[in-house]
Amino acid sequence: MGVVTTPDALRDTHRTIDAVWRIEAAKLIAALARIVRDVGRAEELAQDALVAALEQWPTEGIPEKPGAWLMAAAKHRAIDQIRRNVLLERKHEQLGHELQEQQAQTGLDLSAELDDSIGDDLLRLVFTACHPILSEEARVALTLRLVGGLTTNEIARAFLVPEPTMAQRIVRAKRALSEAHVPFEVPQGQELSARLASVLQVIYLIFNEGYAASAGEDWVRPALCEDAMRIGRILAALAPAEPEVHGLVGLMEIQASRLRTRTDASGNLVPLLDQDRSRWDQLLIHRGLSALQRAASLNAIPGVYALQGEIAACHAKALTAAGTNWTRIASLYEALAALTHSPIVELNRAVAVGFAVGPQAGLDIVDALVREGALQGYHLLPTVRADLLERVGRHEEARAEFERAAAIAGNNRERQFLLARARKLPAAAV
Repeated sequence: MGVVTTPDALRDTHRTIDAVWRIEAAKLIAALARIVRDVGRAEELAQDALVAALEQWPTEGIPEKPGAWLMAAAKHRAIDQIRRNVLLERKHEQLGHELQEQQAQTGLDLSAELDDSIGDDLLRLVFTACHPILSEEARVALTLRLVGGLTTNEIARAFLVPEPTMAQRIVRAKRALSEAHVPFEVPQGQELSARLASVLQVIYLIFNEGYAASAGEDWVRPALCEDAMRIGRILAALAPAEPEVHGLVGLMEIQASRLRTRTDASGNLVPLLDQDRSRWDQLLIHRGLSALQRAASLNAIPGVYALQGEIAACHAKALTAAGTNWTRIASLYEALAALTHSPIVELNRAVAVGFAVGPQAGLDIVDALVREGALQGYHLLPTVRADLLERVGRHEEARAEFERAAAIAGNNRERQFLLARARKLPAAAV
């Protein structure tokens, strides 16, 4: 006899299923992908298990080990599909025959095979979702879908695109991986370093979109930051000997400690130096500093994420804005610029030099970037230049730069902030 459910109990059950799915989805898909060698098919099998839970748990009750229940349901569907070769497309039919032959020759237990090496499977899933054969946008979407456990609608809303557009992006990404026969594996040797850079880039892109939204009405989207940190922590646990993984986790933890102070009660931007540091999340700061120590303990030359993490740590350790060690930050940006040769890093170095040495010294660096023309169309170039011009007393030029920055900024909150900065400048003397 089934469990009698009230509407409230049914809602509670559905909330539980949603929570379990968020936690277990990546592990399910990873385990299934190792067997079927197709992340799209693996996701479909995992979704089948979710549908079974939605159908059975409200009447049969939530199992004692819901994650294990979903894994068992997914396993049964995977094995059933392999055995029903005549109902599958040709490639799945061939795969089913191969696996059945392998089982006959070696005694391989498909059920047991799905239970092995969950950690290794997750690592394979992360590297597959971030494969360089995919565009940057596709890697981000697929990582959030397969590893982050987000729905297509949630990803679409996060990146301000229509749901059908995001759905097509995800479908095309899975098809591209399948058609290219991308192996479900962790790369080795030099390819590992190259692929790891792609994985870390995707995670940080997700985090940055949450930390400083590139478009829309909201300046921050904390949920995206949480997703990026969760994926980063998974990767750190699976690749404990990679210093840059710990560097990225440390950077994200420390940056996230400031999220609740980045906007005021009305959602308007609050600059770093004006934030209430007593409200910074000390637990996240502690975790971030620990991750950076872990990166340093691996005796590697600091990479781009570890260096950025150390810059964030300088801010986190300063009890007041005035107590910030800008000289140290400027030297860290100099080291980062030597690694990346990035004009954006050089722009950030200009900010640090502007505080460490003086605004004119920072302005000289920015003006050199303007002459090079490397950051045309990048709204933070005129933003930084405007701030430095204001500090040296060139108010009319600063106003024009703030207005120029506002005209090309994609985020509405940031645009309003820049226009407000322009309005606050003193009028020119008559």
